[in-house]
Amino acid sequence: MRGMRERRRSPVWCLLAGLAFPFIAAANAALVPPAPTINADSYLLIDFDTGAVLVEHNADLQLPPASLTKLMTAYILAEEVALGRLALDDVVRVSRNAWSQNPVFQGSSLMWIEPGKPVTVAELERGIVVSSGNDATVAIAEHIAGSEAAFVDLMNQYAEKMGLTGTHFENSHGLPHPDHLATARDLARTAVAAIRDHPERYAVYKEQSYTYNDITQYNRNHLLREDDSVDGLKTGYTSVAGYGLVASAKRDGMRLVSVVMGSSSTSSRKAETRSLLNYGFRFFETLRPLDAGSALSDGRVWKGQTQQASLGVLQDVVLTLPRSTADVTTEIVIDDPLIAPLAVGDIVGRVQLSRAGEPVTEVPLQVLEAVEPAGFLARLWDSIVLWFQQLLA
Repeated sequence: MRGMRERRRSPVWCLLAGLAFPFIAAANAALVPPAPTINADSYLLIDFDTGAVLVEHNADLQLPPASLTKLMTAYILAEEVALGRLALDDVVRVSRNAWSQNPVFQGSSLMWIEPGKPVTVAELERGIVVSSGNDATVAIAEHIAGSEAAFVDLMNQYAEKMGLTGTHFENSHGLPHPDHLATARDLARTAVAAIRDHPERYAVYKEQSYTYNDITQYNRNHLLREDDSVDGLKTGYTSVAGYGLVASAKRDGMRLVSVVMGSSSTSSRKAETRSLLNYGFRFFETLRPLDAGSALSDGRVWKGQTQQASLGVLQDVVLTLPRSTADVTTEIVIDDPLIAPLAVGDIVGRVQLSRAGEPVTEVPLQVLEAVEPAGFLARLWDSIVLWFQQLLA
């Protein structure tokens, strides 16, 4: 990264809380055309790495999610595997409630499991994610929690833990219930969690077909077959909810997550999702101007066992900005004087990031290596020197 400058100032400056959060630079917003308006009740497009919202419409409107519900069901399955309480080769007993011939499932998507026929957790996972089987969700719910009702309680606990304030579950599959609701923003958060927390399980979302019980079914996310950058996640449909699609794609190191709810057809939700993703990738970029642990400057330390402290950031700085050929430049502001002891993570200034002369964001400048206090005489000498410096300032 080019254009790094450094200056120092007295500690009268106070870091403003929240400035470390990434945002889209307002100064560059005029370079980006308006977001597409699409045929859906609610939609959202976010950057996976920063959470920056690129497009939104009714993103907090509570709507029936249909089979998009299965994102949470599959996430809990992945969590149980990660916790060691569930194994992919576990054999699951199929109850009459989970049987594909249960009248509740009539006319809906199924994996076609049946009592007495062995099925494993791994098979049910594909039945949920690829085949979108409502029977598979009930089978895994009963296997994990003892009953679907108990599993639904677990789903709502996860929703609360994940901050999904607009979501409430009444079943594990998404068939209509007046109180079974979710928002596009909550579904995007669930998708991000699935990708971030369980990448090995997320690979299943890209599978284009699955065969069980001699029946081959194809992933209803048609973008998987048309766009190599798309690698998930889930479709949904009921007559009440309309057509929905939560998708994710990665191009040139940038990952976007889109949510479309209440669209009019399978072709419409596909086209709308493609429109959102193409808009995001064409006009925005994800930048990583600062790496965690990389030294940006050395600060003069007083009253310490060493006279220099390595300064930088302890977390990667990732930004979502409008696409541009201009570099992100950095200016370092150090709060002098730096007086030992200094602990790793102490905030001793700020890092200002700009592009094309316009500010982008600020993050705290932190101590990367601890500095212990010096002995009495060294501290006394530094105190005298500092006193004279302040007297002459």
